[in-house]
Amino acid sequence: MSAVPYSLNSTYKIAMARKPTEKLRHGWTTGACATAAAKAAYTALLTGYFPDPVEIILPKGKTPSFALAREKIDGKRASAAIVKDAGDDPDVTHGALIQVDIDPRDDDGHGVTFRAGEGVGTVTREGLPLAIGEPAINPVPRQMIEKVITEVADTYGGNGNVIVTISVEAGAALALKTWNPRLGIQGGISILGTTGVVVPYSCAAWIESIHRGIDVARAAGETTIAGCTGKTSEDRCQALLSLPDHAMIDMGDFVGGMLKYLRKHPVPNIVISGGFAKVCKLAQGNLDLHSGRSQVDLPWLAKVAKELGADNATQSAIRRANTAAAALFIAEKVDLPLANDVAQRASGVAKDTVGDTGSNFRVLIFDRGGNLAGSSNA
Repeated sequence: MSAVPYSLNSTYKIAMARKPTEKLRHGWTTGACATAAAKAAYTALLTGYFPDPVEIILPKGKTPSFALAREKIDGKRASAAIVKDAGDDPDVTHGALIQVDIDPRDDDGHGVTFRAGEGVGTVTREGLPLAIGEPAINPVPRQMIEKVITEVADTYGGNGNVIVTISVEAGAALALKTWNPRLGIQGGISILGTTGVVVPYSCAAWIESIHRGIDVARAAGETTIAGCTGKTSEDRCQALLSLPDHAMIDMGDFVGGMLKYLRKHPVPNIVISGGFAKVCKLAQGNLDLHSGRSQVDLPWLAKVAKELGADNATQSAIRRANTAAAALFIAEKVDLPLANDVAQRASGVAKDTVGDTGSNFRVLIFDRGGNLAGSSNA
């Protein structure tokens, strides 16, 4: 996934899919597409023709070419649009039409002014690297666009003083599938990308979105944030603790990415909410909870049950259970507080990971029905 905003691309937020085993094709970020469209449109504004395909240089030196899907000159305005190709990444913006309109500035200002067109969001909360009221066009795409505007101006005799308006067809609807509403980016998606390249199934975008979510919560003065592994645990945790949306962090499997960021950007109260299996992994010291990278250790659970006073039959049944959920059911039948103990151990791992920040920790475990199965000491 390429990335949440500043959202999971912000960041866009998608369900974690299992990565295919075959070699995957890379794609291009919304920022790269917008840069190419801006170059084509400004070239046409100055020369009367659109370069198609249009080539740009990405921050790390790659030189992709983009075919234009639309092009138009209307008086003093030139417009170009590119269909985003995310490669083999399951990105919600794959296939989106990214359009850039270039208008010369009529005032005495200098350089590029950015505006959000239809389908591009506007920042409404503090904590992001953009001021409130700014279009959600992230810093690196802005730099890339400014660079190509300057290059085209130098080549064809322009002054580079232009208004760049970026639009994304159906962007407002796409944004509802990202972190943008929670981060306070309203009205559309973000124009993203630090390298210009979408790496299929990259974890970096999701973790970056976790960080931005923490930034927004801190800037809003929230004293409690809750990192959740999935929708059920998030919904139940939010209802239980009465937390606002922007205090809820969709950390997925990346509890380590959240905790390590909180080490340097602490909040007073940290809640981790998840299912029994994932919290078991955290309790054993695993900071990546994905099923492909860590497994529930049933013999370890049986050992924990023994320490809680389970008889031999219960220990054996837990050891032979098919799943962590089955092990929990076995413990619950004999009133063994296995979930509470696992939650307490997970809380200790979280505290050790964050370090001496003075934060308080609480771990909540919910079963598949959304019932609270266990909790560490608050």
